[in-house]
Amino acid sequence: MASGEKMAEGSKLALPVRSDDNASVLSMIYRFFKKVSIVGAVYLVGYMQWSVAWLIGPVVLSLLRDRWRRESEYRRSLAKAAAQTSEKDVVLARLDDLPAWVFFPDVERAEWLNRILLQLWPNVNHFTRTLLKDSIEPAVAESLANYKLQGFKFERMILGTIAPRVGGVKVYDKNLSRNEIIMDIDLFYAGDCDISFVVQRIRGGIKDLQIHGMVRVVMKPLITKMPLVGGLQIFFLNNPSIDFNLVGAADVLDMPGLSDILRRCIVEQVAKMMVLPNKLPIKLSDDIPTVDLRMPEPEGVLRIHLVQAQNLMKKDVSMLGKGKSDPYAIITVGAQQWKTKHIDNNVNPRWDYWCEARVMQSVGQALEIEVFDKDEGNNDDKLGRCSLDISQVVKSGRLDTWQTLQQAKHGKVHLRLSWHRLSSDLLDLSHALTETLLVKTGEISSAVLSVYIDSCKKLPSARPASKPDPYLIVTVGKKTENTAVQMRTDNPVYEIGYSFLVQNPEIDNLEIKAIDQKTGNPLGQLSYSIASLLKQKDLSMITQPLMLQKSGPESKIIMSLQLRILKEAIKEEDIEEEQVTEAPSGPDPPIPVPASDAVDSTASDTPTAETAVSNGNQNTGNGSQDDVSEKSVPVEQIINATEVAQVSAEPESKLVHRSSTSSLTTSAGEAGLGRILLSLRYSMQCQTLVIVVHKIMNIPLKDPTNVPDPYVKLYLLPGRSKESKRKTVVVKDSCMPEYDEKFEWVIPQAELHSLHVEVTVATHKGWLGGSPVIGQVIIHLNQYDFREAKTLWFDLLPENSA
Repeated sequence: MASGEKMAEGSKLALPVRSDDNASVLSMIYRFFKKVSIVGAVYLVGYMQWSVAWLIGPVVLSLLRDRWRRESEYRRSLAKAAAQTSEKDVVLARLDDLPAWVFFPDVERAEWLNRILLQLWPNVNHFTRTLLKDSIEPAVAESLANYKLQGFKFERMILGTIAPRVGGVKVYDKNLSRNEIIMDIDLFYAGDCDISFVVQRIRGGIKDLQIHGMVRVVMKPLITKMPLVGGLQIFFLNNPSIDFNLVGAADVLDMPGLSDILRRCIVEQVAKMMVLPNKLPIKLSDDIPTVDLRMPEPEGVLRIHLVQAQNLMKKDVSMLGKGKSDPYAIITVGAQQWKTKHIDNNVNPRWDYWCEARVMQSVGQALEIEVFDKDEGNNDDKLGRCSLDISQVVKSGRLDTWQTLQQAKHGKVHLRLSWHRLSSDLLDLSHALTETLLVKTGEISSAVLSVYIDSCKKLPSARPASKPDPYLIVTVGKKTENTAVQMRTDNPVYEIGYSFLVQNPEIDNLEIKAIDQKTGNPLGQLSYSIASLLKQKDLSMITQPLMLQKSGPESKIIMSLQLRILKEAIKEEDIEEEQVTEAPSGPDPPIPVPASDAVDSTASDTPTAETAVSNGNQNTGNGSQDDVSEKSVPVEQIINATEVAQVSAEPESKLVHRSSTSSLTTSAGEAGLGRILLSLRYSMQCQTLVIVVHKIMNIPLKDPTNVPDPYVKLYLLPGRSKESKRKTVVVKDSCMPEYDEKFEWVIPQAELHSLHVEVTVATHKGWLGGSPVIGQVIIHLNQYDFREAKTLWFDLLPENSA
């Protein structure tokens, strides 16, 4: 123990400390003139007899700006300090807080990967500069033009000497093909870059650039020749978080709402390059056809029906106080995004909005919903967000769920989700087409078309004595994709793949137009009937040349096509049963609990068995069902927090009953104040702590005429703050309330085991409208192994004694 303490003391992280400006001569002069200007402004307002609002308004804006910039700079400096520190030092500095399952060989391997990145960083630096100049710059310039910001151009691009850091690596060994290797890398960059740019003739710069996200690397196909791997596919599972600090004349943009324009444009371009369904393919062997790496391979389609929201926050202000909100929702799956219409003056909006997401990798991807209040301009207020692992929908087939909004005081959204696998069987098409007719409020699809465009040959010239600068416009239905421009060539090579949702393959067409970028003149076009693929073997056409219309006599395009039909949503267990020829005899298996909040995919490679609590107690309260979340959460382990009795998950069973659990729910706990059932898990990919409040059992009834109205509130400790507060709904007149509400906190993994969670149960029926505390629990996060989700019973204790 002594050696461990010495090791920890010698490895403490030197975190940045908030400090005032240095007392230098320049800073003193600056403060002097600043105070003179403030006094002068006050004098001018009085002398000119202006309204006091001319003074208060700029002061308030200045204070808000200073506070926002201090918080941003402190957050960036923290991240930069973490990026410059080795993984081993991070672990050693928190040695006392780490659980027993952390082994130093793992730390050494992470440190080894970081050394490799440091060695490769100069070469990566050169590649990244080329990528920024050739790909990111023109795309960002085009996006900024939509905001009336013209002439964006990078001038200097130096990424510095600090290499990205790998926070963790996971290699999959189950549920994958023998012909591939899949690896997830938690990548974090907070370096000393120096990037300058010009926009609208204003010079500015980017410093303290930070990028954090989960990168998946797919190595396939595996071959028998060196380098043993035919190619790589690199992509972010979800949109990475990107932050930076603007310097120079463009510093005036570095305010909330304005700097977001530039940040949004950069995120959009990164998403178009390497956020699913987009991938960055790298060919390593000439023996592997490029189409094998670049042809999109959707795993399935997630059909999303955002029905409604309830009890949203009121953000609009009226003459009589707080009014209502004008809510709309943004739905995000990787780089795919949809936006609902806004509904005026309604905190219980019903959107009835349908959309479909092409999913390339269900494990690790998340569906995200953000709700906003529509305001004039671009200053829309956030009403909350929620996320759901797509892998849980895959397991259930269909999922009807209410999701509690996070980062909000209250509110929830109603989602109906279905997962559709892809098939090459024509017999599935009639059912898929029938299903498209059932939805009247939106357009849904019956098939997915994957398109790989290799090249074009012998395109005509758009200008005399000059070769064209061709690019392609690819359209299916209402969706259009544009390829990159190939300069000065009549034989352009694109090697690009796209995937499109097809409403009806029997009548829809694939439209391709070749355009000269310099003149805008058409170079040729192709209209291909998707119904032609229905006659092809495996519904596919591989690397075929097709003649272009309205083009040169020998102009052609070389491409590959693949059609897949959406199958009916079905549970994962039923899919496995379809593959079994003879079912074993025996009693019918119990009905599985719906999996709407299961273990995060990073915790285990195999699905954890769902466990139910078996007890004869019934809820004696008469609370309204509308006040309680309708989603069901699987209980994987039923544990008494004081006795540490654990249910082992059996992989062959979906429902485990324990007769001994009845004692957990029939007693009122050690202090006689009742017991609360909570689920705890930590998502490594999202860096998010998730706590589900299931229910409370046996709240003592001291006065039969005054049944409590219990609710649960949660705080992160130390430093109880309003930002960390979470609160359930109130259940009326109940001593055994049920909630099933999920709450999330974004917490870096390095800070997780230094925090505690305060869980307080209170009742609304207090004297003069107060909320007396019934009981309290303090959860010390350093006592739990978050490799697996846990569901625990906790005894409620008197306030301040927990």
